[in-house]
Amino acid sequence: MKKFLKQFCNLRLFAAVIFLIFLCGVPSASRSETAVIAPLASHSLLLDAQRIESALIAVGERGHILISEDNGNSWIQAQVPTRATLTAVYFIDSQSGWVVGHDQVILRTTDGGKTWALVYENAEAESPLLDIFFLDAQHGFAIGAYGQFLESFDGGSSWEGRWISEDDFHLNQIIVVEDQLFIAAEAGYAYRSDDVGQNWTLLEPDYQGSFFGIFPADENRLLLFGLRGHLFHSDDSGESWIQADTGTEASLTSGLRLDDGTLVIAGLAGALLTSRDNGQSFALHQDPDRKGFSKLLQAADGSIVAVGNFGVTKLSAESIGQ
Repeated sequence: MKKFLKQFCNLRLFAAVIFLIFLCGVPSASRSETAVIAPLASHSLLLDAQRIESALIAVGERGHILISEDNGNSWIQAQVPTRATLTAVYFIDSQSGWVVGHDQVILRTTDGGKTWALVYENAEAESPLLDIFFLDAQHGFAIGAYGQFLESFDGGSSWEGRWISEDDFHLNQIIVVEDQLFIAAEAGYAYRSDDVGQNWTLLEPDYQGSFFGIFPADENRLLLFGLRGHLFHSDDSGESWIQADTGTEASLTSGLRLDDGTLVIAGLAGALLTSRDNGQSFALHQDPDRKGFSKLLQAADGSIVAVGNFGVTKLSAESIGQ
């Protein structure tokens, strides 16, 4: 019990669900430190992952960046110039990618993740970056706690900070849907930009808690989800929202569309929600070990790879009702 109380301390600072579990007490890392190559890195806390063609890349605590080229069966740890906790990864193509984390660390690779360079850091801000996204090879955004919003126009070599709201709500995830940008935030808010990030419109579903993820379903439908199992969908770019019955109070963290069109929303306490009607309804499945999922991926061979507080594992088809 004491361990879980510590993990959930300072809820507002760690509004992203992955931080709710893990990040209280994680020390800052200096620019000069490099990540230690750890034999058990694939069993340590991992917070985000992405599939790039047939490769998988996962990031997490102590500056760990892991690469798998065999559908998640084995992992190689990359040399990384920081020990800061890394929270999100985004690749624009098979070679060019970026990672963000604590101390407002931003890393960049141009060789598919084999080597990484530190391109930005601001430990004095004391606000972690929580997500990163690039519209193209030059124009990108990094967002985070207390309203942190950074923008780059040169592939991540330099970053400019500004505010997109008068409030300092945590900005947890940023995505693009066709020609619109969306951000999931705390206090029941989300944001939309219709002009590639220059201006932002506040979206207000009927809920006051944090949203940790936003995910595009088919037919212009958006799914917005977060604290205590709350999940909403919108068919009009966020102007109106309808709440879905999830059957769980576990916080929801990650969305995935399988190759067969099934939608899977993962969360804490082993929660796995599946929908075969484009997010209109969901069936709840429970991981028997009640793992804290931070991200799900479908590998090139069709298998489902999960990362979280357990490190990395594969899920059986039965675990999501397949």
